[in-house]
Amino acid sequence: MGDVLSTHLDDARRQHIAEKTGKILTEFLRFYEDQYGVALFNSMRHEIEGTGAPQAQLLWRKVPLEERIIFSGNLFQYQEDNKKWRNRFSLVPHNYGLVLYENKVVRPPAREATEGGRSADAVSTGTTSKSGNTPILKCPTQFPLILWHPSARHYYFCMMTEAEQDKWQAVLQDCVRHCNNGIPEDSKVEGPAFTDAIRMYRQSKELYGTWEMLCGNEVQILSNLVMEELGPELKAELAPRLKGKPQERQRQWIQISDAVYRMVYEQAKARFEAVLSKLQLARPAMEAVIRTDMDQIITSKEHLASKIRASILPKAEVCVRNHVQPYIPSILEALMVPTSQGFTEVRDVFFKEVTDMNLNVINEGGIDKLGEYMEKLSQLAYHPLKMQSCYEKMEPLRLDGLQQRFDVSSTSVFKQRAQIHMREQMDNAVYTFETLLHQELGKGPTKEELCKSIQRILERVLKKYDYDSSSVRKRFFREALLQITIPFLLKKLAPTCKSELSRFQELIFEDFARFILVENTYEEVVLQTVMKDILQAVKEAAVQRKHNLYRDSVVMHNSDPNLHLLAEGAPIDWGEEYGGSGDSGGHTGSPGVPDAALSEKRRRAKQVVSVVQDEEAGLPFEAVPEPLSPASPDSVTELRGLLAQDLRAESPPLASPLLNGAPAQETPQPVVAPGATSPPSSPLRQLPPGKAVDLEAPKPSDQETGEQVSSPGGRPPIHTTTEDSAGVQTEF
Repeated sequence: MGDVLSTHLDDARRQHIAEKTGKILTEFLRFYEDQYGVALFNSMRHEIEGTGAPQAQLLWRKVPLEERIIFSGNLFQYQEDNKKWRNRFSLVPHNYGLVLYENKVVRPPAREATEGGRSADAVSTGTTSKSGNTPILKCPTQFPLILWHPSARHYYFCMMTEAEQDKWQAVLQDCVRHCNNGIPEDSKVEGPAFTDAIRMYRQSKELYGTWEMLCGNEVQILSNLVMEELGPELKAELAPRLKGKPQERQRQWIQISDAVYRMVYEQAKARFEAVLSKLQLARPAMEAVIRTDMDQIITSKEHLASKIRASILPKAEVCVRNHVQPYIPSILEALMVPTSQGFTEVRDVFFKEVTDMNLNVINEGGIDKLGEYMEKLSQLAYHPLKMQSCYEKMEPLRLDGLQQRFDVSSTSVFKQRAQIHMREQMDNAVYTFETLLHQELGKGPTKEELCKSIQRILERVLKKYDYDSSSVRKRFFREALLQITIPFLLKKLAPTCKSELSRFQELIFEDFARFILVENTYEEVVLQTVMKDILQAVKEAAVQRKHNLYRDSVVMHNSDPNLHLLAEGAPIDWGEEYGGSGDSGGHTGSPGVPDAALSEKRRRAKQVVSVVQDEEAGLPFEAVPEPLSPASPDSVTELRGLLAQDLRAESPPLASPLLNGAPAQETPQPVVAPGATSPPSSPLRQLPPGKAVDLEAPKPSDQETGEQVSSPGGRPPIHTTTEDSAGVQTEF
């Protein structure tokens, strides 16, 4: 590897890469500084005017679940340095950063994976490259999984059975989905400024339409932006110089691209953080100007908008009428069907889990086991396998015949966004149920009273979920339609309208030039021309009672004005308050065991118990010897034999961290909580099949929604394919 890099990435070429990267970053950061002032003004104006969406009926979890392990288990990873497959114990903590260990016995402090930018379909079940049919490597089993990245190194795994492959595919896709949502939604200034700057920069290069690489945090997205321009140039220059068979040349290029990506990442991180610090220092002075001159800034902007509207509105309306309006209903229908099926599945999964818990309370544990049941239920939204049936409803999303017309490179952007909404709504429903049940338990109910209360609370939460689900979906449909149509309109209007914008610059006062930009105002005018058609299409879908959408005029009659006050209390610790005496960490009152030790033991138990337990686990806690590098199909038998062995390693070394493209940071070893180094208290096992129940989730009535929703059919098996998508990696 070193020879390849030293040959093709000498000092002169590295200098050229640094200069090219610096040029791209300088150009982008100029856009970012311009957009920062606009985003700050819009945020402060929104706070003052107070316009927004209807209040949600469900509560949301203000303190996120922590110290939970999403998944853990064994898999084989391909080692690039020695070209061998090694057995690894893998851990996915609550932050979804995949961590690999040598084995389960010794788990020293480990750094989590720190690379980002994978697209929603970065998990592939094949071993061929995205750009051709040549296998990159030979897999010892028939069940590989590959994490693709367009610029950095890929990660190759394999499993022994198809069931394990399906599990790990669901888990890794959930990790990618979570980490791709890297720009926090509560960032009202930095987030919008960054995404608008990305769009403006790409439009300045005549690149319109959706962009798959807009995933991860800001530095990862910025690295993808640089590599989008730098990568093809380097490949055209270096690819003809690579030697060897096609497979070897491809591996060499991946090594080169990964090294370049790391250089770009470090440079982008330093430049972006420096500019962001400068803007944050200037923010108080900018806020003072906005507060003082808010009315004048608004008046000046409206005057500018009226002039631009008078100039371009006739052309924009003709373009909307001829090229956009006829296609809005078909785009909306294509979005509504899979999205609504996914949200219906969320409702059904939530109903089933609560009903199963209620049956368990009646038939088995009673109130003594309620804490254990609620601990599991509280993590439902973060259970990759139970949520997979919801997520896979989005897979059939297609915009057949429309993707080329509107320059939509892939629907994965919309799939992932809808799936994130599903997880958020599931967690909101679960948390609301938790809060209401916790209030009910304060009354000291008997077992029979508790079961009736659970059923009553469930129906109450489902009504709130139906209302919030409708609001979230309608907002998602509007945003998706705008995301599809606005770039198309801007591209269509650019030849005739964009050249006229420079003459409007003189209408902006110099003092307000940081908060009003002609280009942004022009885009707002274009947005207004198509927005009325989009709003009308979504409204008609609600009026026609399609897919259980509420009309805008529908307001919950039984809204709980005091419900949100319940969420102001401390987070509920079900294991602490309602854990039975049989709990592994709940031997309260045991002689000789201080309360502090019990609390620490219980906290450690939460850290090591997986949300997804593998009950078919073939590997015990003892380490498994390193498997031999498979040279032929016969070595599969050897791997299977090694998996079944129960040997203890004498001196297990620390596995290399999964960096996935992000440069390793030279930092001191972190201080790890005591529980982080403790092995699980029992072997991980697969979840048993859910108990069959004859009950059916209550559907919204005609009085509430205007339609009776039919019961869904059987769920398809959990299996997704992602063969034709570009891999992009995130904080992962």
